[in-house]
Amino acid sequence: MKTKLSFCLALVLSTLVSGRNVDLSTVPKRNTVQLTIYNSEDLTLVRETRAVTFKKGINPLQFSWANTLIDPSSVELRFLTSSDKLEVLDTTFPHDKPQMLYWNVQSETDGEATIQITYFTSGITWKADYIVIADKDEQAMKVDSFVRVFNNSGEEYEDAQVRLVVGTINLVEKIAQLARIPMPEVETLATARRNELKNAAAMDAMDRTGGRGGVGLAAAPKKIIKEGLSEYFIYTIEGAETIPNQWSKRLRSFDAAAVPFKVQYRYRPQEYGEQLVRMYILTNDKESKLGTTPLPDGMVRVFRDNGRDGLSFLAAQTVKYIPIGGKIELNLGVDPNVIFELIKLRSYRDNLWLRLNNAEVFRQVGGGVEIEVNSTVVGWSDHEVYTQRIRNYRAKAIDVEVRRSFPGHVVFRSMLNPTLFDYQTVQFNATVEPAAKVDRLFEVLRHQGRNAKQNNVTLEKAEINP
Repeated sequence: MKTKLSFCLALVLSTLVSGRNVDLSTVPKRNTVQLTIYNSEDLTLVRETRAVTFKKGINPLQFSWANTLIDPSSVELRFLTSSDKLEVLDTTFPHDKPQMLYWNVQSETDGEATIQITYFTSGITWKADYIVIADKDEQAMKVDSFVRVFNNSGEEYEDAQVRLVVGTINLVEKIAQLARIPMPEVETLATARRNELKNAAAMDAMDRTGGRGGVGLAAAPKKIIKEGLSEYFIYTIEGAETIPNQWSKRLRSFDAAAVPFKVQYRYRPQEYGEQLVRMYILTNDKESKLGTTPLPDGMVRVFRDNGRDGLSFLAAQTVKYIPIGGKIELNLGVDPNVIFELIKLRSYRDNLWLRLNNAEVFRQVGGGVEIEVNSTVVGWSDHEVYTQRIRNYRAKAIDVEVRRSFPGHVVFRSMLNPTLFDYQTVQFNATVEPAAKVDRLFEVLRHQGRNAKQNNVTLEKAEINP
């Protein structure tokens, strides 16, 4: 059964002479409706227009929000036409009808006018999802983006223009909570809190995008228009969509063909665990044909053309908000065609500090250390020589990035041209040709006990003998 319109407008003439109420019109149908959905706070700004016939004098106008999550404290009435001849005299919340309000409108003339009603509601959310298809040579990819809108607000919105907000808005109250507050309690809320909710949250931002002037909903191919507003972005979906209550609607956001990307193998234990993973890496910028605005959180499903008129599924992962110029990093998991091993070749200890009879003595004899009776070792240095062995059984060369962390006072010696990712993490790269094996040698010198003077890694260039 189709959801009943949860709010209505009934225009009534109060005839003072006869004391009767005369209906002037049936419930007017919406001319336009616009939904601006703030996902981070479960908040939607609804702006709708209707054509209403007024009679000269005082015209009661009724608004009802029964069985919906509309915030009654946010409801606003404006006149888009004949505003110089129409005026809202007062707003009344009947005690016997807790989900209804009345406006008394003073009209100086008979005739039709376009009114605009705005309010906040909750229960309308959206999420993005992306389909990524790499070509068989893994040189470029096709990216399709979709947005799915979910409507659990209690209201059906027909032929609505949909706008999606990417960003964060801080609210004092959630609209879903306000919608459940009895009307007498809403009236007792502090004025400052109500104004902050209504004005700071969204209304002013909507005005700056031209929303006050009404909504044009001419049919057009679906695409996303991006407008930057402060710390967040608004995506406007052109055309009109009907969003039934308790239904979801999938809308196309954008599509981009021949998007360049690179394949990289990464060892980053803090991010991916103790394994080498294969990555698709692309950039959200104009050069990559992805536009000039941030991309919202969403699910990415990755496929590859298998060269036989079919697709191979590679991975599915969620991505967080991606700013302009930000990297999109897709983890495809472990590649069985690449073997990654860390092998310890040798280790030894030197530079011992001894404590004897409350005096510290350092002594070396030949290639070892002679420890006197009653002496205590209070400092030493451990040397460990490793090879990072990588075997590539694929048909093309691969790029490998390795990050390893070493707590304590450490010296990292190698000819690998490493860099410091942070004060305890060393990063280096290797290129491995097809059907080849490489060994990347390095030495880790750890100062222990009294020898440790700091807590970081120092890089040194040195030849390493296995």
